[in-house]
Amino acid sequence: MRLFWFIALIFCSFIAATAAATSTPICPPWSQGRLENEIARLSSRLESWDVEYHQQGKSSIDDGIYDNLRDKQRFWLTCADKPVTEPVLRSGKGALNHPVAHTGLRKLATRADVARWMKDKKSLWVQPKIDGVAVTLIYKAGQLAAMLSRGDGQSGQNWTEKALNIRAIPQQIGNKSDVVVLQGELFLMMNDHQQNKQGGLNARAKVAGAMMRRTTPAILQQIGIFIWEWPDGPVVMATRLEQLKQMGFPLTADFTQPVTTVSQVSQWRDDWYQHPLPFVTDGVVVREASEPEGRYWRNRPANWAVAWKYPAIRKLTDVIGIEYSVGRSGKRAVVLQLQPVTIDDKQVSRVSLGSPQRLKEWDIVIGDRVAVSLAGRGIPRLDEVVWRVVMREQTRESDEGEIFDSFTCFQPTGRCREQFLSRLVWLSGPQGLGIKGLGRETWRKLLDAQQIPTLISGLFLGEKELKALPGIGEKRAQKLYAQIQLSRQKSFRQWITALGFPTAGLGMTEKRSWRQLREMTLEQWQAGQGIGPKGAAQIQRFLQHPKVVEIIERLQHERLPAFYQADSDDRYSVNDPNQDS
Repeated sequence: MRLFWFIALIFCSFIAATAAATSTPICPPWSQGRLENEIARLSSRLESWDVEYHQQGKSSIDDGIYDNLRDKQRFWLTCADKPVTEPVLRSGKGALNHPVAHTGLRKLATRADVARWMKDKKSLWVQPKIDGVAVTLIYKAGQLAAMLSRGDGQSGQNWTEKALNIRAIPQQIGNKSDVVVLQGELFLMMNDHQQNKQGGLNARAKVAGAMMRRTTPAILQQIGIFIWEWPDGPVVMATRLEQLKQMGFPLTADFTQPVTTVSQVSQWRDDWYQHPLPFVTDGVVVREASEPEGRYWRNRPANWAVAWKYPAIRKLTDVIGIEYSVGRSGKRAVVLQLQPVTIDDKQVSRVSLGSPQRLKEWDIVIGDRVAVSLAGRGIPRLDEVVWRVVMREQTRESDEGEIFDSFTCFQPTGRCREQFLSRLVWLSGPQGLGIKGLGRETWRKLLDAQQIPTLISGLFLGEKELKALPGIGEKRAQKLYAQIQLSRQKSFRQWITALGFPTAGLGMTEKRSWRQLREMTLEQWQAGQGIGPKGAAQIQRFLQHPKVVEIIERLQHERLPAFYQADSDDRYSVNDPNQDS
């Protein structure tokens, strides 16, 4: 059984390493049967969400998560060599046909994508992408005749009765044409809403809920409308905007701006994202003024308009590996290895969960799709699990049952590698010796090269050994060597902190030597501020630990200023590192 889990761990590690090397998704290493099973379950859930959205006006899942899972379904279908088809949507009972079909919007991911789409196009305009509920307004001879929900794009529910109670919708317009068809967005009116600070506030769901009720809720008075399409309307955008304003739809003119470059689009996108608006938005729409005749429109993404959403504050990605580790103090930790995603210009491929118990609480296995964001100081954070695969294959710790604490693993023997590596990272980190350029990956390379048999072996490496490491050239080796030499001059307090001396006792190390610290009694340590019996015992255990003593003796032998015995009274060069020996 152990052999099985060892082989499984090696295989998963290979998959994780391969995927982490590129941001391009790779097909999961599943059997055809399992892949088809996973696709069937996801497809069924997507279909139920479609029914809720288009027939019941409910939105039980965030639009971004829905789009992402729809993309995941398409990708899995490709992996399974199955045809990729768009969903067939059906409006609910009693639906009426739209005079002109509602088209969708293709969502572009990057500025470069938008620039490519804009290339060689003329008369382009940008608008905020309102986060609301799409409708069709039908006017006959200037009188409001009907309002239909978007539905499946071909037909929708009759919401005319609700429209009569929304003051933002004109009951009459000055245009007395036989039929005027307008497409727009019902939205919850806001006071100085700042998208980057306040987010969506569930505004769309509130509007959808109000429209689906059989009663006439008071919230209808807080609903506005933004017209973003006038099929077969004036060809010249300026004329179209002016006429919409005269008909009682001023917001379209106020928030439609001409653009010629992607920089202008980006500027408007930033402005609308950061500055107060009367509605909730989730991006911008870039459109051409020229459109085909309404009779040619279909319920699929238009080719004359695209959406560019706001920068994601969180991203969805797959768990491709689960890594167990032991920290410097012996605490076990779990790190999820992720299909790399970029959040706010930072590539995220790992996220820490904390203890193995947290993994159980989250109920995460390889293959699950998760949402991650950046917390303080840009540290990746797990927000939620948005999709769980059908087969829940749990991973296991290779060292499960072993005991680690602050006094284990001063050498990389047996199963001590991970805790020993954590000790090295602490040693060279800002809280320790502050050796710039000597982080976890470089330490890992040194361990792989079997250059670090003890905690302080790295301090005696030469440029030749450093240069021999993969990915470290001559210049970097020189810089690392110089940093290591500087670390040898660090103070006594910096050194014992780097070696793992309990933090609670650091205040009592000032102007004391190593021998003086070792000679202090438990009672003397307990007299220190914030040091109790347990803390005092921890300090003495550290000071008497054979491996720690061995390290200090080596540092004394090497005549490091912080530890070198300067005279027969056993006083150390703690405060004067330049004192002659």
